[in-house]
Amino acid sequence: MPVLTVIMPVYNGERFIKESIDSVLNQTFSDFKLLVLNDNSTDNTAAILESYERQDERVAVITKTKNEGPANLRNEGIEKSKTEFIALLDADDIAQPSRFEKQFDFLNKNPDKGVCGTWFTFFGEKKNKTVKHAVTHDELKVQFLHSCGIGNPTVMFRKSALGDLRFEHQYVPAEDYGLWSQLLARTKFHNLPESLLLYRWHDSNISQTKVENLRKSERLIKIKQLEHLDISSNNPDIDYYLNAVSLKRKQSADSLIKTIKASHELLELNNTKQYYNPEIFKQHITRTIVRSIRNTKQKDMSLYRFVKNESRYFNFMSSLDKVTLLIKSLF
Repeated sequence: MPVLTVIMPVYNGERFIKESIDSVLNQTFSDFKLLVLNDNSTDNTAAILESYERQDERVAVITKTKNEGPANLRNEGIEKSKTEFIALLDADDIAQPSRFEKQFDFLNKNPDKGVCGTWFTFFGEKKNKTVKHAVTHDELKVQFLHSCGIGNPTVMFRKSALGDLRFEHQYVPAEDYGLWSQLLARTKFHNLPESLLLYRWHDSNISQTKVENLRKSERLIKIKQLEHLDISSNNPDIDYYLNAVSLKRKQSADSLIKTIKASHELLELNNTKQYYNPEIFKQHITRTIVRSIRNTKQKDMSLYRFVKNESRYFNFMSSLDKVTLLIKSLF
């Protein structure tokens, strides 16, 4: 029995899947089962998978007769996995040779951690940009208020830590953000500060083709996280709470003032509940508000006086930002 299951959903992946599978089979860590879920592909994917299945007993293929989508396929892979440790990889990405070895070693040495990701580097049409997400659990909890802090195809996790949580179709195409943001409250996360995955960027990336659905899903996910501070989704000021933790550019002066007041409430709530590390949470909100002031659409003297005398953020602004705010408010 292997100790790790690698889950790889694929749909019409004939162009890139060989590279992805080879990157798994050539890992320095070899004690795994690669479970590939073929989502009723209509190209040559099935033949490629059959060839790998014959050549290497570590490869197992599940072929679907109708298209179910990557979220459902990952859930099926999780259900069928017999191992405690599960790793994810997309069918167009490439795992660096030592990825599984380093993640498995980290999780073994840190039993309090349930999820381990890594940094990753774009290649393809967006080349050589390395994404360096926050590393520690406390940092990641706060980062998730703004955006997903872990690359889904870099993840290795404990099945026991996941419990009954699964990828939810309502959050597609941000189902990974939805799942990991919920799991953050149940177990500790960690990102290895090293790029151990090549993330292929191309025109068919789901995050590019379904931008509007992505924005709607991200909004729901951020609202759900604010529930940890007793901010409900039907709160009439929910947009201002969201603006306080996730930058919204070109706010009106009135919107910005309400956002700043909402930030004060969030800081007070967290000081009571201690859900987020208070210092990291304060730093995050301060950066967000200072950037919001810099990007305000409408500036006037009433806004300037509020920012200077009541916002509590004026002293955190750079000298240039202070002067710019004053000049634009005057003229």
